[in-house]
Amino acid sequence: MSEKKKEGVLAGFKAFLMRGNVVDLAVAVVIGAAFTNIVNSVVKGIISPLVGAIGTKSLDGYTSCLKGPCGIDAKGDAIGVNILWGSVLNAALTFLITAAVVYFLMVLPMSKYLARMEQRRRAKEGVQETMEITELVVLKEIRDELIAQRGQNGQGGQGGYGGQGGQGGQYGHPGSGY
Repeated sequence: MSEKKKEGVLAGFKAFLMRGNVVDLAVAVVIGAAFTNIVNSVVKGIISPLVGAIGTKSLDGYTSCLKGPCGIDAKGDAIGVNILWGSVLNAALTFLITAAVVYFLMVLPMSKYLARMEQRRRAKEGVQETMEITELVVLKEIRDELIAQRGQNGQGGQGGYGGQGGQGGQYGHPGSGY
């Protein structure tokens, strides 16, 4: 590989790593991994025992035998074909709790914050737009007033400015056109 290609690839890789999105994504993955451990602990330590209070201490103990005889041998291995629906329920509860915590503690507050910021931005644009419209209306009124004055003060000239004689220009100066 030539030196220029090697430098171009390394420079591109460095630029890729230094982008804000890559760093943000790396931080999100690390925080997500730590957050997953917290949620798993809450599910295993609090939720599963509460749900399992009607039967076993852990949801993982809920099974159904598809093909018997089912049970556990002396070595701790499963005998028969067991459907471990308790483990699936445990994983589903973990997912629902994780999704609820992410939504209510992260997504919902952030969307409310962004909506407030958008509302402020729109309000600021609305005020600026109103000022621009008001200025435009005032300028049109001034123009209309000047046109009306031009018509009253001088009846001669051609359009007031640069008139060619006549009985008076814009300001009543005979023959000047001004």
